[in-house]
Amino acid sequence: MEYEEPKFFHVMQYAAGADGDVIDMVSGNPDWEPPAALREALREYADLPPGAFQYPPSEGLLELREAIAERRNVDPDRVVVTNGTGEANYLALACAFERAAGDADDAGDADDAGDEALLMDPVYPYYPGKVDMLGGESTLVPTERDGGLDTDAIREAASGDTALIVLNTPNNPTGAVYDLDAIREVVAVADAVADAVDALVVVDEVYDHFDLTGDFESALALSSDRVIVTGGFSKSMAITGFRVGYGIFPEAYVDDAKTRHMLVNVAGARPSQYAVHHALAETPPDYYAEARDLLADRVDAFTDALDAAGAEYTRPEGAFYVLARFDGFPGTMANVKRLIDEAGVAGMPGEAFGTARDEWVRFALVTPRAEEAAERLADYFADGAPDSR
Repeated sequence: MEYEEPKFFHVMQYAAGADGDVIDMVSGNPDWEPPAALREALREYADLPPGAFQYPPSEGLLELREAIAERRNVDPDRVVVTNGTGEANYLALACAFERAAGDADDAGDADDAGDEALLMDPVYPYYPGKVDMLGGESTLVPTERDGGLDTDAIREAASGDTALIVLNTPNNPTGAVYDLDAIREVVAVADAVADAVDALVVVDEVYDHFDLTGDFESALALSSDRVIVTGGFSKSMAITGFRVGYGIFPEAYVDDAKTRHMLVNVAGARPSQYAVHHALAETPPDYYAEARDLLADRVDAFTDALDAAGAEYTRPEGAFYVLARFDGFPGTMANVKRLIDEAGVAGMPGEAFGTARDEWVRFALVTPRAEEAAERLADYFADGAPDSR
């Protein structure tokens, strides 16, 4: 099977090779300091005995799993520590497709196995990439104009082929924070197709610390055995290079997730898990609040400048991305490259996120130059859109 290179890498490589100064608003790498306790834990780790440099338990350090479980109000046995939230999502999707295939095998007709994933459009591109890698089929379901869930559209799209429904809240790229009642309706949709396929709902909550509304509620509050919740610390602790994520699985799926994790990775990195555990215990709430305040200020400054550029945009309720549409300048890869070359700003083409926002460009606000980038865009579009491509 052939896999397409993620467009993120293509844009970043193009920006890196461009002439002149380019402001990177492509990737979600936080630019602020990690927790002080995390740095201190790493210093301590260097002096630990040799045993600390060997494999940790495959499912993750017990103390870290217990800390995650306490904060999420679940049993530690349901927690699997993964190599970033990306692997947690991979394990969750694999559980759904394997379960659907198993149900079909039990029925004596593997060809009837549910192999469909319902993905919200616009969609984070790695979800359909993982679905393809696992042999599934992606169906894009439109969201509301503000990025909120269109539960009627999800209900209409669901069928006996639907093995799973994937949600992400706070959302990348729209910034929407999903209402818990809407997620409850999605779980009801999964219940409704259960006679054909035991459908699961995967809810990626990696941006849970970046709720700018105060309204975020975890899908774990639903206490459903159809819901797998994934999360991690790459964004919340500004440590994307540490690769510490986790999945919280219903009891029936924990062993399968652990086995696949062990076969693919053996285990995660012990120093990263050790440092995150200490940071969880010792980092005050103010750390996360200050990051949210910083992002809220950047949202204000960036959207003010977009107003000056005459752009349409989505004001994020959470996460740290802004989608913007410049009239007459669709969000194609060619136009994104023009922005890099001619405006000195690198964003992601809307066409990379499905079909619903292919006229738009996504910008990540995790740079201290976010306001400067918006001013460059305002200047670039001051006299209307250049000839687009």
